[in-house]
Amino acid sequence: MDDLSWETLDTAIDYRCPGFDVRRDEVRFPDGETDDFHYVDEPPAVVVLPFTPDGEVVVIDEWRQAVGRTNRGLPAGSVEPEDADDLERAAERELAEETGYEADSFERLTTVEPTNGMANAVHHHFLATGGEPTADRDLDHNESIAVETVPYDDLLEAVVDDGLRDGRTVTAVLWYELLYR
Repeated sequence: MDDLSWETLDTAIDYRCPGFDVRRDEVRFPDGETDDFHYVDEPPAVVVLPFTPDGEVVVIDEWRQAVGRTNRGLPAGSVEPEDADDLERAAERELAEETGYEADSFERLTTVEPTNGMANAVHHHFLATGGEPTADRDLDHNESIAVETVPYDDLLEAVVDDGLRDGRTVTAVLWYELLYR
């Protein structure tokens, strides 16, 4: 098979905003032609599938401006620079900030690149167990989030019947199904 890799000749940020940048790379294709390639440049993120001691899942309902509706999902957020070497700490922080829950233990489920044709996003999924509402929530100024617990089987059913559309949540639930059930 021929080498499929592109050579990056130059790179620059065309647009900056909170949460991500739009990056432009000047690239050379394997055939020698060159062109610009734009993509969303964002920090890695953690996604947490948190279970309470009685087996319910802590979920969030959050307004999502890009799709114009409230979306059910799991606690998730960007890995802060101080957490770059400790993704579990980032997962603990996001769980507490968005839900007010703290968990007894965290375990890695998977790492995915959900949109690698148009973004360099990397999502690290974690399973959290023993979650109790013991922390203070600390929402960002642009987060509108409600928290509740639901039976796991209800969450799984929502994945299967298209009632749950958040891709990060779907990924976490399906990996949990594959690994633990």
